[in-house]
Formats: sequence, structure tokens, C-alpha cells
Amino acid sequence: MTQGSGGGFGRRALLHGAAAGSAALALPATAGLAPAAAAPALVHGGRPRAGWGVQVGDVTASSGLVWARADRPARMVVQTAATESFRNARTWHGPLLGPGTDFTGVTALHGLPAGEQVHYRVLLADADHPERTGEPVAGTFRTAPVHRRTDVRFLWSGDLAGQGWGINPEHGGYRVYEDMRRRNPDFFLCSGDNIYADNPIPERITLPDGRIWRNVTTEEKAKVAETLAEFRGAFRYNLLDENLRRFNAQVPTVTQWDDHEVHNNWYPGQLLDDDRYRVKDADVLAARALRAFSEYFPIRTLRPDSGGGRVYRVLRHGPLLDVFVLDMRRYRNANSPDRQTDDPQGILGAEQLRWLKRELSRSRAVWKVIAADMPLGLVVTDGPADFEAVAQGDPGAPLGRELQIAELLRHVKHQRITGTLWLTADVHYTSAQHYAPERAAFKDFAPFWEFVSGPLNAGGFPAVKLDGTFGPEQPFVKAPDRANVSPAESPQYFGEVEIDGGSGELTVRLRQEGGEVLFTKTLQPGRVGQ
Repeated sequence: MTQGSGGGFGRRALLHGAAAGSAALALPATAGLAPAAAAPALVHGGRPRAGWGVQVGDVTASSGLVWARADRPARMVVQTAATESFRNARTWHGPLLGPGTDFTGVTALHGLPAGEQVHYRVLLADADHPERTGEPVAGTFRTAPVHRRTDVRFLWSGDLAGQGWGINPEHGGYRVYEDMRRRNPDFFLCSGDNIYADNPIPERITLPDGRIWRNVTTEEKAKVAETLAEFRGAFRYNLLDENLRRFNAQVPTVTQWDDHEVHNNWYPGQLLDDDRYRVKDADVLAARALRAFSEYFPIRTLRPDSGGGRVYRVLRHGPLLDVFVLDMRRYRNANSPDRQTDDPQGILGAEQLRWLKRELSRSRAVWKVIAADMPLGLVVTDGPADFEAVAQGDPGAPLGRELQIAELLRHVKHQRITGTLWLTADVHYTSAQHYAPERAAFKDFAPFWEFVSGPLNAGGFPAVKLDGTFGPEQPFVKAPDRANVSPAESPQYFGEVEIDGGSGELTVRLRQEGGEVLFTKTLQPGRVGQ
């Protein structure tokens, strides 16, 4: 970024034990960490601890990935059961957590019951004394349904700890995560910028009205991330927040990345012009960042045994929903004025575009969410002459990266693929865009919607201009009127998607911190032109 389930079930309310387990373990001593942000000390001081909480990712109807981090070498063991009593529990023996992965690890669960609540707990066994196990840390999640009549609800947003706005205990920490947890979603889609590797976290920032924003700080977040240890520390920093740990224990994640996991507006082959960096090669930084990213999130295609090493993937969430997770960072061409009339690499790369077209054609889901880490028709600049996203401000025929998007949209229309919508974050405000050929310079596509939400905890920025190539119209936008407005001055944003299992209707709600609904749009299944 250039600017810096259906029905409610107290099914998630069962997290009484899970949230308590996540919050009740001690975290390492941290400079600037207020007592309210720290967890109480562990009773069994000599045993392995999982004080960074637990999380589950890439959940399907029968599988999921459980993540944990130990404070020393330890064997990861996961137990699952139908109830929080853990009667008749299944046991899964996971990996040895050691320094090679920063003491993190993922255990794959298979053969789970579809559409059911799964309770799980992670136990860590000392690597040298297996009989010594730490206090279990519990969580819960719901597997994807196999029956169409089951409702689906998920949330999305992005942009965490940006522009120096970190964990402020006086503000309540990352309090938007508690608002999202209370929505009881089936999963959370993070649209990128999970960290800001290029934004140090200072101890204090003076707000325009004279108030002081006080951050929790760590050694790794005192400078930009260049080493693997510093990237790992940036991901670890967010887990100091109790709201996020409680959320992770309850809500499965589908995670993608964008630029700030590495450096603002980075692209392959770039040499940084940034005096804060000794390492100037963006490819070197990106490799370190991706390794740390893969260690701190449970992502199926980044596991050592996946064979892919990819961020882009498709998650099948039952008959109603497929989520196509894009990587608009690792395969793009260089940022430029973006006026090329022939651009096979574009923003996705040729192979990822072929994959996306193929998987969209294969999908039999009623709704096909394209999870993009950047918007399509919003003009996001990179300096005075270059462009960072897809649009470059020329409202005429597709140029540069728009050529790939035009090819994709043409494919969707000609293959009669229905039910596509785009979700993204990146620009640090919330908005809704409807794209239609009658308003566009390029007309060979079917109308569709794109929704933007974020940030989660970062500076807010003014709305950017629209590019007319694909005919966007913006019925809603809420953004600050100045740059880098703090979370203390402007609400943070998240979006909600709910699919009715009976009618198949999909409703998008753009929400702000506190849960207030700002904009609602309901779409009908199988209908073109809505």
C-alpha cells in the first residue's frame, strides 16, 4: 500500500474454555508490556509453555491445520473431541518444535466430521523429558458443511500494526478482534499486511490533539525487519495481544499476504531505495519474510509436505462457497507507469492466471469469492509516476496489469461462471464498487461487485480515485479526510459475508469497530448483472 455460518450457535460461545486457555499462559518478558497486556504466570514453571496461543487454518469439511509455538524444544500433540470435556478424544502426534522453525509447528488433522464443532487442545511435551507436558491450550472450530442448507458466515479485513500504531493497552489493544469474535464467524479471511515489517513500533506517538498513544514494544520491532529473526519477531509481536490470541483460538483463518510483510510496494527484482535498510535486495527480504510467514500461519500450500510453497490456493467451504486466495505480490512485474499494450506477466503472473481460470471453471460452488490482496479499480500509486495495484488512472481500454484482469473477466463471462465477487483490503478504508460493462471502456465481461475493508489496527487514509476501464461505480465509501489517522481517532473496519443455506442469497455487510453496519448489499445466486 502506497499510503503508508450460519446461525449463531453458542457454538463459538463454547470458547469459554478455549479463550481462557489461550490467555492464561505466560508470555515472554517484553519491554513496554503493560501488566494488563500480559498473561499470568504458568503454574508448572518447569514445563513447556504455549503462551502464544493456538490457531487453526485452511479448514475444510474433513481437515484443518492446528498451529502452536513452544518456549523450548517440545513435541506437539493435539487432541480433538466433540465436546469440551474431551471424552473419547482422538490424539494427533505432531512435529518437534525447535529453533529451525522458531519453535512453531503445525499438526494436520484429517478425517474430521463435516459441519461439526470440533474442540481441540494442544499439549507440548518436553523434547528431553516427554513425560513433562505443559498446560494444555484449547480452542474450537467448525468444519465446513457438506449440505447446501447449512448457512455460512465469514469475515474479512487486513492491515495490522501499520504506520507505527501497535498494541496500545490503554486503547484496549487490538480490540476489533473482540468485535469480530462476537460475530461467531465460520472463518476469517485476512487480506494481507498481517505485519508491517517496514514500520517500527515506537514506545509513544503524540496525536494531533496532544494525547499520547503508548505502544507495547519489542526489540525486533524497534527497526525495520531485515533478518529472519526480525521478521519472526514482527509476526510474534501481534500475538502479544490478548484479543488476537482469543480470536485465533476460536476462529479459523484463511491468510494471504501483501506488501508490508516485506516492504511497502515491493515487487520481485526490486532494489530498495530506503536508507533504513542495509539489505537492499527485495528478493532476499521476501524469501526471509515468506519463511517467517509460513512459520506463523497454518497454510496448507506452505507446509513442507505440500510440495507447492504457494500462497495462492482455493479453499472449498461446502456446496455454497469456494474461496480463491490470490498472491498479487510474488509474481507481478515491476511497478511502472503501467501503460503496456502487451503484458503477459501482469500482477498475477502467467501460471497463477491459468490456475485461477482453471479452478474457477471447475468450481461447482454457488458463490466464488476471489480474495485479492489489492483492489481492481482503485488507483493506488507508487510515487509520482508509477502504480502499485491494477488500475493506473487511464479510463480507456485495458493497459498494463489491466490486461490480465480483462482476460480473466472475459473468461468468467464466456465460461458462464456465476457467483463471483471480489474481496480485498489494502487502502485503509472501506467501500463498495460495482463494475458494469455499460459504464466501461472494456465491455466483454459480466457485472460483478468488489468490497473493501480495513484496516484492523493501522492508520486510516483518504479514498483514492476510481479508474473507468471496468466501469466501477461506488455506492458507498467511508474514509478519513487526512492521511494516517490513528485508531484512536478513526474506527477500524471489517467486512462480513453471510450466505443463507435455504435461499442461497449472499449478504455483504461492511462494519466498523464496535460492530455497527455501515453498508449492506444482498446478491442473488446464479443471477448475472446484479
